[in-house]
Amino acid sequence: MSIMPVKRIFHHDVSVVLAGEAGQGIETVEQILMRIFKSAGYHVSATKEYMSRVRGGTNTTEIRVSSRAVVAFLDRIDVLVALDPGAIDHVKDRLSPKTIIIVNEESHKEEGRDIFSVPFSKIAWELGNRILSNTVALGFLAALFGISAEEVIVQVRSSFAKKEADIIEKNCLAVQRGFNFGLQAVDRYQLTIQIERNADIKKQLIISGHEAAALGAVVGGCNFLASYPMSPSTGVLTFLAQHADEFGIVVEQAEDEIAAINMGLGSWYAGGRALVTTSGGGFALMSEGLSLAGAIESPMVIHLAQRPGPATGLPTRTEQGDLDLALYAGHGEFPRAILTPGTIEDVFVLTAWAFGLADRYQVPVFILTDQGLLDLYQTLAELPVVSTSISNEPVQTEPDYKRYRFTQSGLSPRGIPGFGQGIVCVDSDEHDESGHITEDGAVRRAMVDKRMKKHELLLEKVLAPVLYGAKDYKKLIIAWGSTFHAILEALELQKDPDMAFLYFRQVYPFPETAIPFIKKAKEVICIENNAGGQFSGLLRRETGLSVHKKILKYNGAPFSVEELVRQIWEQE
Repeated sequence: MSIMPVKRIFHHDVSVVLAGEAGQGIETVEQILMRIFKSAGYHVSATKEYMSRVRGGTNTTEIRVSSRAVVAFLDRIDVLVALDPGAIDHVKDRLSPKTIIIVNEESHKEEGRDIFSVPFSKIAWELGNRILSNTVALGFLAALFGISAEEVIVQVRSSFAKKEADIIEKNCLAVQRGFNFGLQAVDRYQLTIQIERNADIKKQLIISGHEAAALGAVVGGCNFLASYPMSPSTGVLTFLAQHADEFGIVVEQAEDEIAAINMGLGSWYAGGRALVTTSGGGFALMSEGLSLAGAIESPMVIHLAQRPGPATGLPTRTEQGDLDLALYAGHGEFPRAILTPGTIEDVFVLTAWAFGLADRYQVPVFILTDQGLLDLYQTLAELPVVSTSISNEPVQTEPDYKRYRFTQSGLSPRGIPGFGQGIVCVDSDEHDESGHITEDGAVRRAMVDKRMKKHELLLEKVLAPVLYGAKDYKKLIIAWGSTFHAILEALELQKDPDMAFLYFRQVYPFPETAIPFIKKAKEVICIENNAGGQFSGLLRRETGLSVHKKILKYNGAPFSVEELVRQIWEQE
């Protein structure tokens, strides 16, 4: 029985999903494929979801290839490459009659109008190694997009440059074999992909959230990192460890998170600029060290990469479930700042900003990210310029130096040991101006007032939220962090003249400039990747204002553009 061709035309933006078992090399394909698309002049972004296992299961990566910069997660799949038997079932709710499904002939025998079978594994075995099936897929996809096999081979040779010559040549042969099958699929589907190419994109960066956080720390002056590996924060640790000599950073994999934060505090005390990077379970162990930072008025920068809890939860999935943890962790009362980037550019800028903020006001500063944002890749023309206007340098101490000298502002001059003639005495017990232990009630009260005064100072430097959409709005979406891209793209699709979006890059201290925007709206919708509506609770506590509607998601997946359109507009 012959299969009639089904014409497919994709305009401006194509969503390609690769699905396969852990251990099949999906991430390698993702990395090379992004470089191929960028080299061809396409905007590209990639998001992934993967299981907490070394082998088996089904992992996916979604690559958006577009004529403009779009990076939000989509439910829609235009092209699915299913390399394992369970892949189609894994994403079945995201498939449509327009989806082109490419299957591995070895694991899926059926063909049809929407299914094209390719002997990925057979070709790989013929070339001597099953893992080459991924390279076959690269050649196949290149043909679909009208990218020549030669362009793919250039990228493959570059990626495998350190491999043996025989391995490189087999990968190049795999590309050509896959490319030939891709040409057959183009003919079958009468496929036309109409995505405008831009030669300038070839010069752009491909950067991930992990890399942006690490580079932001470098720009912020970070010279010491202490961490215990915990997904999804580990990418920051490994990137800085790989480039420690280039950046002049000491990187220490501590024995646990308790040691990590105390090492960080030791670095700041000695004049360093330290970062700790961790996830929720790891940060739970750091809470005593956080309280110590509050007591000794030490700067501290904490990258808290969220994942679903409680306990181990879903260790490789995404959620915004640790806002309350960052707000309330640590015993006693002391000021802090919480920055909530939602884009790769903001991850870079705000991580750098955090160091100056922590140094100037001698407080812990959190950068709150999550798996969805950290594992995001995208093309960028360049990283933004970072302001360092609030950086501060330790003072050279005099013989009568007092670490906690009372001042009108509440900020004491911060000295470091060996820089000057004074003794820099700090203590976790309540202390007097010199840093010596005291139980005097009047001194205790004065010290608490002194520390808490920093909250008002932090308000002077708080980052204002950014408004998108209609200026004369009636309905207002409020959100923080990684929900940004999906919300913004949904808003752009709908073009609702009554709707606007207020994006919070900092949630604490709460930016007072947000209050007039919220009061102006007749309806306020809060969107969060958690079950409790933690940000709406913070809003109510800080301002007395309540939201009218919460859109919450907490199954371990990010919001898609399509589901936000449904929940914001179609269910009104």
